[in-house]
Amino acid sequence: MPTDAHQRVLSLGSRHADRHHGRHRGPRRWGRTFLALVLAMGLIGGGLYAAVNFIGIDATVVRQKCTALVGSTLHTLTPDQASNAAVIAAAATKRKMPTRAATIAIATSMQESKLTNIDYGDNAGPDSRGLFQQRPSMGWGTEEQVQDPVYAANRFFQELETFDYESMALTDAAQKVQRSAYPQAYAKHEEEASAFASALTGASPSTLNCTLRPTDGAGSATTVAADLLAATGQKTDDLAGNRVRIAVRGDQGWAIAQWAVANAQKHQTESVSYAGLVWNRSEGRWVPAATTDGYVIISLAGSAK
Repeated sequence: MPTDAHQRVLSLGSRHADRHHGRHRGPRRWGRTFLALVLAMGLIGGGLYAAVNFIGIDATVVRQKCTALVGSTLHTLTPDQASNAAVIAAAATKRKMPTRAATIAIATSMQESKLTNIDYGDNAGPDSRGLFQQRPSMGWGTEEQVQDPVYAANRFFQELETFDYESMALTDAAQKVQRSAYPQAYAKHEEEASAFASALTGASPSTLNCTLRPTDGAGSATTVAADLLAATGQKTDDLAGNRVRIAVRGDQGWAIAQWAVANAQKHQTESVSYAGLVWNRSEGRWVPAATTDGYVIISLAGSAK
């Protein structure tokens, strides 16, 4: 009996010790796991920091985009889409049409082509092409013409000008031009189209920004000047090296300045300055700066320092 009692005491002690250690085994194991995770995250974070700062991985992880801000709402397009929206808005401004016209046209292109210069049709329109899916067989122009964004935008406005679009709902005005099988489809794009139209017609200063990767080549001042003239009718005041200067003021100046930002990826643009602000590719936004009054200045990659 004494022996058995002694063994029972030892047995109870052993079970108590097992329970005691069991209570602490989980927290200790979790602590070691947590410490390992922290160390691993530190190593990964340090590796990313080194990659971004020493081997240029930032050029590959940057999500390129252009945004238009209205109040607290930020709307986003790709650089190619923003460039096409800029063509449309510039055509409206050149024709002395209001921002409302640009909004209708941009919303229409968002629905018809996602603001992309499409070179193919579909079952409903096998010969549909361009930003507005205009059909040569329906009298919109040749295939080559409707795939020219400047021509396509002006052709759209040529039709829009024939009726009182300003008194109509956007989707009704767009449908009157397009004669789509889905007449209510345009309405869902109105808010976003209005944001970009307002910026690109100059009605909303410094609200269009583009986040872009570093330039991968030199820009061409003569190409920028030619594109600007074709899109807006505005001539450049001076070409010096790889800088373009345009004499312009007020809303028209902001229309040109934000046209330049929307086309920054296409033109290898480093900066655009106007009216006390500058958009820098490195920052991707408008910031205060000393600027030349009465001029939009576009600086391209390869400019003299």
